[in-house]
Amino acid sequence: MKRILDIVVSLIGLIFLLPLLVLVAILIKLDSPGPVFFRQERVGRGFRPFLIYKFRTMAEDSPARGPSITFGRDPRITRVGWFLRKSKIDELPQLFNVFKGDMTFVGPRPEVPRYVELFKHDYEEILTIRPGITDLASLKYRNEAALLGNADNPEQEYLTRVLPDKISLGKEYIKRSSITFDLKLISKTLLNLVHTDSEARS
Repeated sequence: MKRILDIVVSLIGLIFLLPLLVLVAILIKLDSPGPVFFRQERVGRGFRPFLIYKFRTMAEDSPARGPSITFGRDPRITRVGWFLRKSKIDELPQLFNVFKGDMTFVGPRPEVPRYVELFKHDYEEILTIRPGITDLASLKYRNEAALLGNADNPEQEYLTRVLPDKISLGKEYIKRSSITFDLKLISKTLLNLVHTDSEARS
């Protein structure tokens, strides 16, 4: 049932949001050189790697100029990229991942292979299900970049405090997983988006 809902809702979303997706693609191309989409390898269910899609929010050479996480006022983020991240519009291309079956709407966020390998035992439990666009950790760490920006060593802070907590929340989600719980998390995510959008326009 969950997979059928993923296919139907993601397809409807892609069709309905097509004008916005095209507009964002044009703005990205006008703002800075490089591709429209950011693609990065993540680890999915059963440790199967896949490419996650997002709108590109950083300079094309960003991987060579810093770590795989972003924090604070990262100078690699473009002008349009700041708005896309703040509004979470950069996440919309993940509807393709949901439609393809790499991801689902609600589930533990997918991580990069290097971080998964560091906590492989924990991910053996978490990756029994598809990763998702939103989950308990996404709600708790919706301002993750700002939080890490206050740390002396952002990547160390992520590996020693933030990621272990995300893993714990991922396990909690698996224990509580149900259609009702998914709908509750989706509602909270949408409310946060509306609140964030209001702040961005104020």
